[in-house]
Amino acid sequence: MKRDFHAPGRSAVLAGGGMAATSMPIATLTALDVLRSGGNALDAAIAAVAVLCVVEPQSTGIGGDCFCLYAPKGASRPIAINGSGRAPAAATPEALRATGADRIVNTSAHAVTVPGAISAWETLNKAHGRKPLGELLQPAIRCAEEGWPVHLRVASDWASAAGKLRGNAASARRFLVDGEAPGVGHRFVQPELGKTLRAIAAKGANAFYEGEAAADMVASLRALGGLHTEEDFAKGATAAEFVEPISIGWRGMEVFQCPPNGSGMHVLQILGIIGGFATPEQGPISAERYHRHIEAARLVYRDRDAFLADPTKADVPVAALTDPAYLAALRGLIRDDRAMKEMPPAGQSDWARHKDTVYLCVVDQDGNACSFINSLFESFGSGILAEKSGVMLQNRGFGFRLQEGHPNCIAPMKRPMHTIIPGMVMKDGECIMPYGVMGGHFQPMGQTLFLANHFEFGLDVQEALDCPRLFPAPGGGPVQVERGIPNTVVDRLTRLGHEVALVEKPHGGGQAILIDRKRGVLVGGSDPRKDGCALGF
Repeated sequence: MKRDFHAPGRSAVLAGGGMAATSMPIATLTALDVLRSGGNALDAAIAAVAVLCVVEPQSTGIGGDCFCLYAPKGASRPIAINGSGRAPAAATPEALRATGADRIVNTSAHAVTVPGAISAWETLNKAHGRKPLGELLQPAIRCAEEGWPVHLRVASDWASAAGKLRGNAASARRFLVDGEAPGVGHRFVQPELGKTLRAIAAKGANAFYEGEAAADMVASLRALGGLHTEEDFAKGATAAEFVEPISIGWRGMEVFQCPPNGSGMHVLQILGIIGGFATPEQGPISAERYHRHIEAARLVYRDRDAFLADPTKADVPVAALTDPAYLAALRGLIRDDRAMKEMPPAGQSDWARHKDTVYLCVVDQDGNACSFINSLFESFGSGILAEKSGVMLQNRGFGFRLQEGHPNCIAPMKRPMHTIIPGMVMKDGECIMPYGVMGGHFQPMGQTLFLANHFEFGLDVQEALDCPRLFPAPGGGPVQVERGIPNTVVDRLTRLGHEVALVEKPHGGGQAILIDRKRGVLVGGSDPRKDGCALGF
Protein backbone atom coordinates (compact mmCIF):
# COMPACT_ATOMS: atom_id res chain seq x y z
CA MET A 1 0.00 0.00 0.00
CA LYS A 2 1.40 3.38 -1.02
CA ARG A 3 1.14 6.40 1.22
CA ASP A 4 -1.08 9.27 0.12
CA PHE A 5 1.19 12.29 0.56
CA HIS A 6 -1.83 14.61 0.36
CA ALA A 7 -3.19 13.07 3.58
CA PRO A 8 -1.92 13.89 7.07
CA GLY A 9 0.52 11.47 8.62
CA ARG A 10 4.18 10.63 8.45
CA SER A 11 6.39 8.09 6.80
CA ALA A 12 7.92 5.09 8.47
CA VAL A 13 11.54 5.62 9.54
CA LEU A 14 14.29 3.63 7.78
CA ALA A 15 17.84 2.99 8.92
CA GLY A 16 20.68 0.58 8.34
CA GLY A 17 22.35 0.52 11.77
CA GLY A 18 20.40 0.80 15.00
CA MET A 19 16.91 2.07 15.74
CA ALA A 20 14.69 2.97 18.67
CA ALA A 21 11.01 3.82 18.88
CA THR A 22 9.54 5.26 22.08
CA SER A 23 6.67 7.47 23.20
CA MET A 24 8.86 10.55 23.89
CA PRO A 25 11.54 12.09 21.62
CA ILE A 26 14.10 12.49 24.42
CA ALA A 27 13.78 8.80 25.28
CA THR A 28 14.33 7.78 21.66
CA LEU A 29 17.38 10.03 21.47
CA THR A 30 18.69 8.56 24.73
CA ALA A 31 18.42 5.06 23.33
CA LEU A 32 20.34 6.03 20.18
CA ASP A 33 23.05 7.71 22.28
CA VAL A 34 23.51 4.46 24.19
CA LEU A 35 23.69 2.42 20.98
CA ARG A 36 26.19 4.78 19.37
CA SER A 37 28.40 4.66 22.48
CA GLY A 38 28.68 0.87 22.44
CA GLY A 39 25.63 -0.28 24.36
CA ASN A 40 23.33 -3.00 23.10
CA ALA A 41 19.57 -2.94 22.54
CA LEU A 42 18.81 -3.89 26.12
CA ASP A 43 21.08 -1.17 27.52
CA ALA A 44 19.37 1.35 25.29
CA ALA A 45 15.91 0.17 26.34
CA ILE A 46 16.70 0.50 30.05
CA ALA A 47 18.19 3.97 29.61
CA ALA A 48 15.19 5.06 27.53
CA VAL A 49 12.58 3.68 29.91
CA ALA A 50 14.31 5.35 32.86
CA VAL A 51 13.97 8.67 31.02
CA LEU A 52 10.32 7.92 30.31
CA CYS A 53 9.81 7.34 34.04
CA VAL A 54 10.75 11.00 34.49
CA VAL A 55 9.32 12.80 31.46
CA GLU A 56 6.10 10.81 30.98
CA PRO A 57 5.14 10.49 34.66
CA GLN A 58 1.48 9.81 34.10
CA SER A 59 2.27 6.63 32.17
CA THR A 60 5.24 5.12 33.94
CA GLY A 61 7.66 5.43 36.82
CA ILE A 62 10.15 3.58 38.97
CA GLY A 63 7.23 2.83 41.27
CA GLY A 64 5.74 0.65 38.53
CA ASP A 65 6.18 -2.78 36.95
CA CYS A 66 7.94 -4.09 33.85
CA PHE A 67 7.90 -6.95 31.35
CA CYS A 68 10.46 -7.54 28.61
CA LEU A 69 11.18 -9.80 25.65
CA TYR A 70 14.79 -9.75 24.49
CA ALA A 71 16.11 -11.58 21.44
CA PRO A 72 19.93 -11.68 21.24
CA LYS A 73 21.23 -11.99 17.71
CA GLY A 74 21.01 -15.59 16.58
CA ALA A 75 18.49 -16.64 19.24
CA SER A 76 15.62 -18.75 17.93
CA ARG A 77 13.28 -17.55 20.69
CA PRO A 78 13.29 -14.51 22.94
CA ILE A 79 14.25 -14.30 26.58
CA ALA A 80 11.34 -13.19 28.78
CA ILE A 81 11.29 -11.52 32.17
CA ASN A 82 8.40 -10.90 34.52
CA GLY A 83 9.05 -7.76 36.53
CA SER A 84 5.64 -7.46 38.13
CA GLY A 85 5.41 -6.94 41.88
CA ARG A 86 3.63 -8.90 44.55
CA ALA A 87 1.05 -8.07 47.19
CA PRO A 88 2.23 -7.55 50.78
CA ALA A 89 2.62 -10.65 52.96
CA ALA A 90 -0.30 -9.47 55.11
CA ALA A 91 -2.68 -8.98 52.16
CA THR A 92 -5.61 -11.36 52.55
CA PRO A 93 -9.29 -10.79 51.82
CA GLU A 94 -9.95 -11.02 55.54
CA ALA A 95 -7.29 -8.43 56.38
CA LEU A 96 -8.66 -6.00 53.80
CA ARG A 97 -12.23 -6.47 55.00
CA ALA A 98 -11.02 -5.81 58.55
CA THR A 99 -9.97 -2.34 57.38
CA GLY A 100 -13.50 -1.73 56.14
CA ALA A 101 -12.80 -2.48 52.48
CA ASP A 102 -15.41 -4.42 50.52
CA ARG A 103 -13.50 -4.01 47.26
CA ILE A 104 -10.15 -2.71 46.10
CA VAL A 105 -10.31 0.96 45.15
CA ASN A 106 -7.89 2.16 42.47
CA THR A 107 -6.57 5.05 44.61
CA SER A 108 -6.21 3.15 47.87
CA ALA A 109 -3.00 1.82 49.40
CA HIS A 110 -4.42 -1.68 48.95
CA ALA A 111 -4.14 -1.21 45.18
CA VAL A 112 -0.34 -0.85 45.45
CA THR A 113 1.81 -3.94 45.04
CA VAL A 114 5.56 -3.83 45.66
CA PRO A 115 6.99 -2.25 42.46
CA GLY A 116 8.90 -4.68 40.26
CA ALA A 117 10.48 -2.45 37.61
CA ILE A 118 13.81 -1.69 39.31
CA SER A 119 14.29 -5.37 40.16
CA ALA A 120 13.71 -6.24 36.49
CA TRP A 121 16.05 -3.53 35.18
CA GLU A 122 18.90 -4.76 37.40
CA THR A 123 18.24 -8.42 36.62
CA LEU A 124 18.21 -7.79 32.87
CA ASN A 125 21.26 -5.54 33.02
CA LYS A 126 23.34 -8.07 34.95
CA ALA A 127 22.39 -10.93 32.65
CA HIS A 128 22.51 -9.31 29.21
CA GLY A 129 23.74 -5.71 29.40
CA ARG A 130 27.08 -4.30 28.28
CA LYS A 131 27.02 -1.04 30.22
CA PRO A 132 26.63 -0.67 33.99
CA LEU A 133 23.19 0.27 35.25
CA GLY A 134 24.59 3.38 36.93
CA GLU A 135 25.72 4.76 33.58
CA LEU A 136 22.39 3.99 31.94
CA LEU A 137 20.48 5.98 34.55
CA GLN A 138 22.44 9.23 34.06
CA PRO A 139 20.14 10.71 31.36
CA ALA A 140 17.09 10.10 33.55
CA ILE A 141 18.85 11.70 36.52
CA ARG A 142 19.55 14.81 34.45
CA CYS A 143 15.94 15.03 33.31
CA ALA A 144 14.73 14.74 36.89
CA GLU A 145 17.15 17.23 38.41
CA GLU A 146 17.20 19.79 35.59
CA GLY A 147 13.58 19.30 34.54
CA TRP A 148 12.00 18.59 31.17
CA PRO A 149 9.26 20.40 29.22
CA VAL A 150 5.79 18.89 29.41
CA HIS A 151 4.69 17.64 25.97
CA LEU A 152 1.19 17.84 24.46
CA ARG A 153 -0.17 14.33 25.15
CA VAL A 154 1.48 14.29 28.56
CA ALA A 155 -0.21 17.62 29.40
CA SER A 156 -3.58 16.32 28.26
CA ASP A 157 -3.31 13.16 30.36
CA TRP A 158 -2.02 15.17 33.33
CA ALA A 159 -5.00 17.50 33.20
CA SER A 160 -7.39 14.54 33.09
CA ALA A 161 -5.73 13.09 36.21
CA ALA A 162 -5.65 16.34 38.20
CA GLY A 163 -8.59 15.25 40.34
CA LYS A 164 -6.78 12.07 41.35
CA LEU A 165 -3.64 14.03 42.22
CA ARG A 166 -5.63 16.45 44.37
CA GLY A 167 -6.77 13.46 46.41
CA ASN A 168 -3.25 12.89 47.79
CA ALA A 169 -1.62 15.80 49.63
CA ALA A 170 1.93 14.90 48.56
CA SER A 171 0.91 14.41 44.92
CA ALA A 172 -0.94 17.72 44.92
CA ARG A 173 2.12 19.54 46.26
CA ARG A 174 4.59 18.05 43.80
CA PHE A 175 2.56 17.32 40.66
CA LEU A 176 0.22 20.30 40.48
CA VAL A 177 1.00 23.97 39.90
CA ASP A 178 -1.34 26.28 41.80
CA GLY A 179 -3.73 23.36 42.08
CA GLU A 180 -3.77 22.59 38.35
CA ALA A 181 -1.86 20.29 36.02
CA PRO A 182 1.20 21.94 34.44
CA GLY A 183 0.65 23.14 30.90
CA VAL A 184 2.50 22.40 27.68
CA GLY A 185 6.07 23.64 27.89
CA HIS A 186 6.23 23.79 31.68
CA ARG A 187 9.66 22.58 32.79
CA PHE A 188 8.85 19.99 35.42
CA VAL A 189 11.63 19.31 37.93
CA GLN A 190 11.73 16.29 40.27
CA PRO A 191 14.73 16.63 42.61
CA GLU A 192 13.52 13.94 45.02
CA LEU A 193 13.20 11.42 42.20
CA GLY A 194 16.62 12.47 40.94
CA LYS A 195 18.09 11.72 44.36
CA THR A 196 16.52 8.24 44.40
CA LEU A 197 17.77 7.51 40.88
CA ARG A 198 21.27 8.60 41.95
CA ALA A 199 21.12 6.16 44.85
CA ILE A 200 20.05 3.32 42.54
CA ALA A 201 22.82 4.23 40.10
CA ALA A 202 25.39 4.03 42.90
CA LYS A 203 24.11 1.06 44.90
CA GLY A 204 21.77 -0.89 42.61
CA ALA A 205 18.25 -2.12 43.28
CA ASN A 206 18.87 -2.41 47.02
CA ALA A 207 18.87 1.39 47.22
CA PHE A 208 15.23 1.29 46.11
CA TYR A 209 14.00 -1.73 48.06
CA GLU A 210 15.86 -1.00 51.29
CA GLY A 211 16.96 2.09 53.22
CA GLU A 212 15.54 5.59 52.86
CA ALA A 213 13.50 5.09 49.70
CA ALA A 214 11.81 1.90 50.91
CA ALA A 215 11.12 3.40 54.33
CA ASP A 216 9.50 6.41 52.67
CA MET A 217 7.29 4.29 50.40
CA VAL A 218 6.21 2.02 53.26
CA ALA A 219 5.48 4.95 55.56
CA SER A 220 3.43 6.67 52.84
CA LEU A 221 1.37 3.54 52.26
CA ARG A 222 0.85 2.66 55.91
CA ALA A 223 -0.30 6.21 56.64
CA LEU A 224 -3.16 5.47 54.23
CA GLY A 225 -3.99 2.08 55.74
CA GLY A 226 -1.69 -0.08 53.67
CA LEU A 227 -0.46 -3.44 54.95
CA HIS A 228 3.01 -3.09 53.43
CA THR A 229 6.20 -3.59 55.46
CA GLU A 230 9.85 -2.85 54.81
CA GLU A 231 10.37 -6.62 54.71
CA ASP A 232 7.90 -6.83 51.79
CA PHE A 233 9.96 -4.24 49.92
CA ALA A 234 13.27 -5.94 50.74
CA LYS A 235 11.97 -9.15 49.18
CA GLY A 236 10.98 -7.16 46.10
CA ALA A 237 14.63 -6.60 45.16
CA THR A 238 14.80 -10.14 43.78
CA ALA A 239 11.19 -10.47 42.66
CA ALA A 240 11.86 -10.19 38.91
CA GLU A 241 12.36 -13.56 37.27
CA PHE A 242 13.10 -14.99 33.88
CA VAL A 243 10.14 -16.97 32.55
CA GLU A 244 9.43 -19.16 29.54
CA PRO A 245 7.73 -17.18 26.75
CA ILE A 246 4.57 -18.49 25.10
CA SER A 247 3.78 -18.32 21.39
CA ILE A 248 1.44 -19.21 18.56
CA GLY A 249 2.02 -19.85 14.88
CA TRP A 250 0.30 -17.21 12.76
CA ARG A 251 0.56 -16.55 9.00
CA GLY A 252 3.88 -18.35 8.67
CA MET A 253 5.42 -16.59 11.69
CA GLU A 254 5.61 -17.17 15.42
CA VAL A 255 4.26 -14.48 17.73
CA PHE A 256 5.76 -14.48 21.22
CA GLN A 257 4.40 -13.11 24.49
CA CYS A 258 5.30 -13.24 28.17
CA PRO A 259 3.21 -15.85 30.05
CA PRO A 260 0.65 -15.08 32.77
CA ASN A 261 0.15 -13.19 35.04
CA GLY A 262 0.42 -10.88 32.01
CA SER A 263 -2.34 -10.90 29.40
CA GLY A 264 -0.11 -11.92 26.48
CA MET A 265 -1.90 -15.23 26.02
CA HIS A 266 -4.99 -13.30 24.97
CA VAL A 267 -3.05 -11.82 22.03
CA LEU A 268 -2.37 -15.40 20.97
CA GLN A 269 -6.04 -16.30 21.36
CA ILE A 270 -7.29 -13.42 19.22
CA LEU A 271 -4.70 -14.16 16.53
CA GLY A 272 -5.69 -17.82 16.56
CA ILE A 273 -9.33 -16.92 16.06
CA ILE A 274 -9.00 -14.29 13.33
CA GLY A 275 -6.20 -16.20 11.60
CA GLY A 276 -8.69 -18.79 10.39
CA PHE A 277 -10.79 -16.28 8.48
CA ALA A 278 -10.11 -15.23 4.91
CA THR A 279 -8.85 -11.64 4.71
CA PRO A 280 -11.85 -9.32 4.23
CA GLU A 281 -11.63 -7.83 0.77
CA GLN A 282 -13.17 -4.62 2.10
CA GLY A 283 -9.84 -3.75 3.77
CA PRO A 284 -8.56 -2.84 7.23
CA ILE A 285 -11.00 0.04 7.85
CA SER A 286 -14.19 -1.86 7.19
CA ALA A 287 -17.13 -3.08 9.21
CA GLU A 288 -16.43 -6.65 8.13
CA ARG A 289 -12.89 -6.58 9.51
CA TYR A 290 -13.76 -4.70 12.69
CA HIS A 291 -16.80 -6.89 13.41
CA ARG A 292 -14.79 -10.10 13.40
CA HIS A 293 -12.11 -8.55 15.57
CA ILE A 294 -14.70 -7.26 18.05
CA GLU A 295 -16.35 -10.66 18.34
CA ALA A 296 -13.02 -12.45 18.80
CA ALA A 297 -12.01 -9.96 21.49
CA ARG A 298 -15.32 -10.33 23.32
CA LEU A 299 -14.78 -14.08 23.57
CA VAL A 300 -11.16 -13.71 24.64
CA TYR A 301 -11.71 -11.01 27.27
CA ARG A 302 -14.44 -13.23 28.69
CA ASP A 303 -11.73 -15.88 29.23
CA ARG A 304 -9.33 -13.29 30.62
CA ASP A 305 -11.68 -12.19 33.36
CA ALA A 306 -12.26 -15.79 34.41
CA PHE A 307 -8.77 -17.28 34.26
CA LEU A 308 -5.91 -14.76 34.14
CA ALA A 309 -4.00 -14.75 37.42
CA ASP A 310 -0.64 -15.51 39.02
CA PRO A 311 0.16 -19.06 37.82
CA THR A 312 2.11 -19.80 41.00
CA LYS A 313 -1.05 -19.21 43.05
CA ALA A 314 -3.82 -20.40 40.71
CA ASP A 315 -4.36 -22.76 37.80
CA VAL A 316 -4.14 -20.76 34.56
CA PRO A 317 -4.96 -23.13 31.65
CA VAL A 318 -2.73 -21.51 29.02
CA ALA A 319 -2.45 -24.63 26.85
CA ALA A 320 -6.20 -25.21 26.79
CA LEU A 321 -7.04 -21.57 26.06
CA THR A 322 -4.56 -21.34 23.19
CA ASP A 323 -5.26 -24.79 21.76
CA PRO A 324 -5.99 -24.51 18.00
CA ALA A 325 -9.09 -26.70 18.30
CA TYR A 326 -10.55 -24.48 21.02
CA LEU A 327 -9.79 -21.32 19.05
CA ALA A 328 -11.35 -22.85 15.93
CA ALA A 329 -14.49 -23.61 17.93
CA LEU A 330 -14.64 -20.00 19.13
CA ARG A 331 -14.19 -18.85 15.54
CA GLY A 332 -17.23 -20.94 14.65
CA LEU A 333 -19.36 -18.85 17.00
CA ILE A 334 -18.67 -15.68 15.00
CA ARG A 335 -21.19 -14.81 12.28
CA ASP A 336 -20.62 -12.14 9.68
CA ASP A 337 -24.27 -11.10 9.63
CA ARG A 338 -24.82 -10.27 13.31
CA ALA A 339 -23.14 -9.76 16.67
CA MET A 340 -23.42 -12.40 19.38
CA LYS A 341 -26.23 -11.66 21.80
CA GLU A 342 -24.65 -13.88 24.46
CA MET A 343 -21.62 -16.11 24.79
CA PRO A 344 -20.92 -19.53 26.29
CA PRO A 345 -19.29 -19.58 29.74
CA ALA A 346 -15.61 -18.71 29.93
CA GLY A 347 -13.31 -21.43 28.65
CA GLN A 348 -16.07 -23.09 26.65
CA SER A 349 -17.45 -22.95 23.14
CA ASP A 350 -20.13 -25.61 23.32
CA TRP A 351 -23.64 -24.21 23.30
CA ALA A 352 -25.12 -27.72 23.62
CA ARG A 353 -23.99 -28.03 27.24
CA HIS A 354 -24.81 -24.50 28.34
CA LYS A 355 -27.57 -22.04 27.56
CA ASP A 356 -26.12 -19.37 28.37
CA THR A 357 0.07 2.11 30.42
CA VAL A 358 4.93 2.93 28.23
CA TYR A 359 6.14 0.73 25.50
CA LEU A 360 9.40 0.98 23.56
CA CYS A 361 11.49 -1.17 21.25
CA VAL A 362 15.14 -1.09 20.21
CA VAL A 363 17.19 -2.96 17.63
CA ASP A 364 20.95 -2.46 17.74
CA GLN A 365 23.55 -2.57 14.97
CA ASP A 366 24.45 -6.16 15.91
CA GLY A 367 20.90 -7.41 15.45
CA ASN A 368 19.85 -7.73 19.10
CA ALA A 369 16.18 -6.79 19.56
CA CYS A 370 14.35 -5.62 22.68
CA SER A 371 10.63 -5.28 23.35
CA PHE A 372 10.12 -3.44 26.65
CA ILE A 373 7.13 -2.17 28.60
CA ASN A 374 6.99 -0.34 31.94
CA SER A 375 3.88 1.05 33.58
CA LEU A 376 2.06 2.53 36.57
CA PHE A 377 -1.19 1.00 35.19
CA GLU A 378 -3.75 3.82 35.35
CA SER A 379 -2.75 7.44 34.86
CA PHE A 380 -0.37 8.31 37.73
CA GLY A 381 -1.08 4.84 39.14
CA SER A 382 -2.64 5.02 42.58
CA GLY A 383 -1.98 8.76 42.76
CA ILE A 384 -0.03 8.06 45.96
CA LEU A 385 3.34 9.83 46.02
CA ALA A 386 6.11 8.83 48.42
CA GLU A 387 7.20 12.44 48.66
CA LYS A 388 10.70 12.20 50.14
CA SER A 389 11.83 9.67 47.52
CA GLY A 390 9.79 11.18 44.66
CA VAL A 391 8.25 7.79 43.80
CA MET A 392 4.72 7.73 42.39
CA LEU A 393 3.26 4.31 43.22
CA GLN A 394 1.37 2.12 40.75
CA ASN A 395 -2.05 0.60 41.36
CA ARG A 396 -1.57 -2.86 39.92
CA GLY A 397 -3.37 -4.37 42.90
CA PHE A 398 -6.56 -2.88 41.45
CA GLY A 399 -6.50 -5.99 39.27
CA PHE A 400 -7.10 -8.19 42.33
CA ARG A 401 -10.51 -9.21 43.59
CA LEU A 402 -11.85 -9.89 47.07
CA GLN A 403 -14.02 -12.70 45.69
CA GLU A 404 -13.09 -15.90 47.54
CA GLY A 405 -12.27 -18.75 45.18
CA HIS A 406 -11.66 -16.53 42.14
CA PRO A 407 -8.25 -17.21 40.55
CA ASN A 408 -7.39 -13.53 40.95
CA CYS A 409 -8.44 -13.14 44.58
CA ILE A 410 -5.82 -11.19 46.53
CA ALA A 411 -3.40 -13.32 48.59
CA PRO A 412 -0.05 -12.85 50.33
CA MET A 413 2.90 -12.40 47.93
CA LYS A 414 0.62 -12.91 44.92
CA ARG A 415 0.96 -11.11 41.62
CA PRO A 416 -2.22 -9.52 40.22
CA MET A 417 -3.68 -9.90 36.76
CA HIS A 418 -1.50 -7.72 34.56
CA THR A 419 -2.26 -5.79 31.37
CA ILE A 420 1.21 -4.76 30.13
CA ILE A 421 2.58 -7.02 27.40
CA PRO A 422 5.62 -6.66 25.14
CA GLY A 423 5.35 -8.51 21.84
CA MET A 424 7.81 -10.05 19.41
CA VAL A 425 7.45 -11.71 16.00
CA MET A 426 9.91 -14.39 14.86
CA LYS A 427 10.25 -16.03 11.44
CA ASP A 428 12.56 -18.83 10.39
CA GLY A 429 14.20 -18.75 13.79
CA GLU A 430 15.00 -15.02 13.75
CA CYS A 431 13.37 -11.98 15.27
CA ILE A 432 11.71 -9.83 12.61
CA MET A 433 9.79 -7.39 14.80
CA PRO A 434 9.73 -6.21 18.39
CA TYR A 435 6.45 -4.36 18.86
CA GLY A 436 3.89 -3.30 21.44
CA VAL A 437 0.73 -1.29 21.93
CA MET A 438 0.03 0.46 25.24
CA GLY A 439 -3.33 1.20 26.75
CA GLY A 440 -4.19 -0.89 29.82
CA HIS A 441 -6.92 -3.44 29.08
CA PHE A 442 -6.82 -2.49 25.39
CA GLN A 443 -3.40 -4.05 24.79
CA PRO A 444 -4.36 -7.52 23.43
CA MET A 445 -6.89 -5.85 21.13
CA GLY A 446 -4.38 -3.18 20.12
CA GLN A 447 -1.57 -5.61 19.40
CA THR A 448 -3.72 -7.84 17.22
CA LEU A 449 -5.19 -4.90 15.30
CA PHE A 450 -1.66 -3.69 14.59
CA LEU A 451 -0.32 -7.10 13.57
CA ALA A 452 -3.22 -7.71 11.21
CA ASN A 453 -2.91 -4.20 9.76
CA HIS A 454 0.70 -4.88 8.84
CA PHE A 455 1.04 -8.57 8.10
CA GLU A 456 -2.44 -9.28 6.77
CA PHE A 457 -3.59 -6.04 5.13
CA GLY A 458 -0.16 -4.87 3.99
CA LEU A 459 0.03 -1.48 5.71
CA ASP A 460 3.57 -0.36 6.48
CA VAL A 461 4.68 -0.13 10.10
CA GLN A 462 3.68 3.50 10.54
CA GLU A 463 0.37 3.15 8.69
CA ALA A 464 -0.46 0.08 10.77
CA LEU A 465 -0.02 2.15 13.94
CA ASP A 466 -1.92 5.14 12.52
CA CYS A 467 -4.96 3.06 11.55
CA PRO A 468 -8.11 3.96 13.58
CA ARG A 469 -8.98 1.67 16.45
CA LEU A 470 -11.92 0.41 18.44
CA PHE A 471 -12.34 -1.71 21.54
CA PRO A 472 -15.26 -3.71 23.00
CA ALA A 473 -15.07 -2.70 26.65
CA PRO A 474 -14.62 -5.76 28.92
CA GLY A 475 -17.65 -6.70 30.95
CA GLY A 476 -20.18 -6.01 28.22
CA GLY A 477 -19.75 -2.29 27.71
CA PRO A 478 -20.15 -0.58 24.33
CA VAL A 479 -17.63 -0.77 21.50
CA GLN A 480 -15.47 2.31 22.02
CA VAL A 481 -14.60 3.78 18.61
CA GLU A 482 -12.07 6.46 17.69
CA ARG A 483 -13.19 9.40 15.57
CA GLY A 484 -11.08 8.18 12.65
CA ILE A 485 -13.48 5.33 11.90
CA PRO A 486 -15.89 6.45 9.10
CA ASN A 487 -19.54 6.99 9.97
CA THR A 488 -20.56 4.43 7.35
CA VAL A 489 -18.52 1.78 9.17
CA VAL A 490 -19.95 2.77 12.54
CA ASP A 491 -23.47 2.63 11.11
CA ARG A 492 -22.86 -0.85 9.69
CA LEU A 493 -21.50 -2.08 13.05
CA THR A 494 -24.61 -0.74 14.76
CA ARG A 495 -26.85 -2.55 12.31
CA LEU A 496 -24.91 -5.77 13.01
CA GLY A 497 -25.99 -5.42 16.63
CA HIS A 498 -23.04 -3.69 18.30
CA GLU A 499 -23.63 -0.91 20.79
CA VAL A 500 -21.16 1.78 19.73
CA ALA A 501 -19.86 4.85 21.59
CA LEU A 502 -17.25 7.46 20.71
CA VAL A 503 -14.22 7.20 23.00
CA GLU A 504 -12.99 10.39 24.68
CA LYS A 505 -9.27 9.70 24.22
CA PRO A 506 -7.70 7.52 21.52
CA HIS A 507 -6.81 3.92 22.28
CA GLY A 508 -3.28 3.35 23.52
CA GLY A 509 -0.09 4.10 21.69
CA GLY A 510 2.41 1.78 20.07
CA GLN A 511 5.85 1.34 18.59
CA ALA A 512 7.37 -1.24 16.29
CA ILE A 513 10.56 -1.95 14.37
CA LEU A 514 10.50 -4.29 11.37
CA ILE A 515 13.84 -6.01 10.73
CA ASP A 516 14.23 -6.53 6.98
CA ARG A 517 17.26 -8.81 7.02
CA LYS A 518 17.25 -9.44 3.29
CA ARG A 519 17.78 -5.74 2.49
CA GLY A 520 19.65 -4.88 5.69
CA VAL A 521 17.09 -2.24 6.63
CA LEU A 522 15.20 -1.39 9.83
CA VAL A 523 11.72 0.10 9.42
CA GLY A 524 10.30 1.86 12.48
CA GLY A 525 7.05 3.47 13.47
CA SER A 526 5.76 5.39 16.49
CA ASP A 527 2.15 6.06 17.36
CA PRO A 528 0.76 9.54 16.59
CA ARG A 529 -1.51 9.15 19.62
CA LYS A 530 1.58 9.82 21.78
CA ASP A 531 4.35 12.44 21.73
CA GLY A 532 7.16 10.12 20.60
CA CYS A 533 9.03 9.10 17.49
CA ALA A 534 11.17 6.44 15.88
CA LEU A 535 14.76 7.29 14.93
CA GLY A 536 17.64 5.33 13.49
CA PHE A 537 21.14 5.61 12.15
